[in-house]
Amino acid sequence: MSAAETTIFDDFLLRSGLKGASEKAAYKPLTGGVSSDIYRVELPGRILCVKRALAKLKVAADWHAPVSRNEYEWNWISFVAQHFPSAVPKPLAHDASSGVFAMEFLPGEEYPLWKADLLQGHIDPKAAEITGRRIGQIHSVSARTPGLPAKFDSGTNFYALRLEPYLVATADKHPFVGDRLSDLVGRTADTKLALVHGDVSPKNILLGKSGPVFLDAECAWFGDPAFDLAFCLNHLLLKKLVAEKASRELAASFAALSSAYLNEVDWEDREAVEARAASLLPALFLARVDGKSPVEYVTEESQRMLVRKTAIPLIASPRTKLAEIAQAWFS
Repeated sequence: MSAAETTIFDDFLLRSGLKGASEKAAYKPLTGGVSSDIYRVELPGRILCVKRALAKLKVAADWHAPVSRNEYEWNWISFVAQHFPSAVPKPLAHDASSGVFAMEFLPGEEYPLWKADLLQGHIDPKAAEITGRRIGQIHSVSARTPGLPAKFDSGTNFYALRLEPYLVATADKHPFVGDRLSDLVGRTADTKLALVHGDVSPKNILLGKSGPVFLDAECAWFGDPAFDLAFCLNHLLLKKLVAEKASRELAASFAALSSAYLNEVDWEDREAVEARAASLLPALFLARVDGKSPVEYVTEESQRMLVRKTAIPLIASPRTKLAEIAQAWFS
């Protein structure tokens, strides 16, 4: 950590009252993200977490994004904390001018990371079920909350963080389905129904005793809830590549998450949101091997070819049921 970074965070903690003038803070970088600097902060008798968005993301591709996303993430955490306090770390303080916020630190021994369990082949469909239910509940409450479309009018950020690096970049590599992917970009950008997290993936979900805890809401946007559903299900598809012996359990988790989520849909026809998710899912699947943010655990070209072989026909001929996507992959 540079001296300049230390000064930024120290000043923020002092101004927000989270640190005394005579107290010394010890910063330890936390891993897992490519878009922000995140630190565990040790202060006398307490521990918290601070986060600051980066202008250039830490990936091989040239990927830039507005740092204003830090404010939208703070607003998403604050909104969810009002309605489902166990579903997010407790928000502590935010400073828009420096693009920094502080939140509760959750110890790993009490809040295991869902991604770690999945990669080790420890698949619990119940974890998927409660995650799907909570995502649906957040979408449902947000769809009925006035003022959120204006507060989360962050379509420019969402395009830079999700639509361009995932779908647009993938379309450039696959002209055969380029028009289909472009249509998905347009439809997703124009659908504004609920508060979207934008990065609902196992790497951002802790499995607490009171249910899932969601992290990393930098992509927060009032838009298409089908994106969150498809984005999370995509990771259950991908995990088969490293946990093939748990394919049956992954398929059960896929079904459990889908069903639990759809049971919460009350802001629109559930078949409509499922159809949008089913058409988005294979596009996101392909994007994680050929977009700007490939998953790090897919390392063999044979794995990437298997994803392409499954995804491209499903993009070219969209399905309306999520179970059809699961059947195409898990069977």
